[in-house]
Amino acid sequence: MLTGELRHKVDKIWETFWTGGITNPLTVIEQFTYLLFIKGLDEVETQREQEDALLGIESERIFPPDKQHLRWSKFKHFEAAHMYDVVSNEVFPFIKNLHGNRESAYAKYMGDAIFMIPTPQMLVKIVDGIDRIPMKDRDTKGDLYEYLLSKIATAGTNGQFRTPRHIIHMMVELMKPTPEDIIVDPAAGSAGFLVAAGEYLRKHRSDLFLVQSLKEHFNNHMFYGFDMDRTMLRIGAMNMMLHGIENPNIEYRDSLSEQNKDKDKYTLVLANPPFKGSLDYDAVSNDLLKVVKTKKTELLFLALFLRILKTGGRCACIVPDGVLFGSSKAHKDIRKEIVENHKLEAIISMPSGVFKPYAGVSTAIMIFTKTGVGGTDHVWFYDMKADGYSLDDKRTPIEENDIPDIIERFHNREAEKERKRTEQSFFVPVEEIRENDYDLSINKYKEIEYEEVEYEAPMEIIKRIKVLEEEIREGIVELEGMIK
Repeated sequence: MLTGELRHKVDKIWETFWTGGITNPLTVIEQFTYLLFIKGLDEVETQREQEDALLGIESERIFPPDKQHLRWSKFKHFEAAHMYDVVSNEVFPFIKNLHGNRESAYAKYMGDAIFMIPTPQMLVKIVDGIDRIPMKDRDTKGDLYEYLLSKIATAGTNGQFRTPRHIIHMMVELMKPTPEDIIVDPAAGSAGFLVAAGEYLRKHRSDLFLVQSLKEHFNNHMFYGFDMDRTMLRIGAMNMMLHGIENPNIEYRDSLSEQNKDKDKYTLVLANPPFKGSLDYDAVSNDLLKVVKTKKTELLFLALFLRILKTGGRCACIVPDGVLFGSSKAHKDIRKEIVENHKLEAIISMPSGVFKPYAGVSTAIMIFTKTGVGGTDHVWFYDMKADGYSLDDKRTPIEENDIPDIIERFHNREAEKERKRTEQSFFVPVEEIRENDYDLSINKYKEIEYEEVEYEAPMEIIKRIKVLEEEIREGIVELEGMIK
């Protein structure tokens, strides 16, 4: 995590944007990002120069000889008006055309970048502030970016809100991505799931970087993210590139529409799709409506995950509780489809405060494998009561945290067979789920132990009441005597 000192530096820069009239947090992040990126390019170039000097070679350069003044280390020393002129009229056009490959995430992301800092004085202040931020390693860059993203504290449109980072990490740990996986988030936002999957592989499977084909796969063909908000896409692409994924496949796409032709393509879905919307039938791809005739986005996304996964592909996604017990035909149809035609593995019920302060909805994590031939036998349920933070709007860190327990038990489910329904996790056989109309809410199957309370015999209680009555009557008589 970022140190207090670094946070303070970021807050000061944020304040400069704010007082200068740029108050939309997404715009601030975007402008901040461009400048971080421009600084990063100069750092990469400096590193190349040093390596070349050491090896006595001349490798390819980002900045040609006539463009040296566009480097951060050069223009940061210019006086205000000159700096402003160079950055807005030369640096921005230069970085937009940097990658000849118009298909790269970089080009898509930078293609419509607009410089929006209004005055030279404000630019000097921001450049000076960013210059003081050490960007030494990938972790710092990643943490810095997460901190910026945490400032989008208001829910966006389309039910967009950020999935808390610790929940994302838990889902990635549950799914254990492999170096061969092809991972997608069809509602990617700022690409949190994809970034966390990349970081998981660096930590647990770093040997992949020693195999050329796997390294190539990691940088170019492993990560896919789609969204309909261009600003979020740019921020998501940037987030991934700052986390060292060179060419992520981040693009504009309405995942539920006919334009999304993906089928049997991915091996892992990690997602928290929007659950607020309802769409017109004509806006939705026909083959999804065949699986589940509904306008509800959360049900359509489940049908989509089944379509885009390869057979044997896995999914961990967040769903609102209503998906688990909703009684409409569409709700039942999608649950039945997953239980009967694929392999439903786990339902992890989360407390309603997890998404505060954005929203107070109760949600669950649904984990399943696409098989096309069924395979659901026992479904593992877990009743998460605490996630390491208070469940109010403040979300302050607390001791209680079920996440380590969830991860450990999920990966050792054999040992769960004997657990009783009164415990926090237990198995439910598929037959019972069928009998209950495919209801997947944990409360349907959980048993609560009632402690037997021993009461005194009624006659004893009456005897004690009589004694009390007598004492009260005597007290009143005494009071009357005192008043007279």
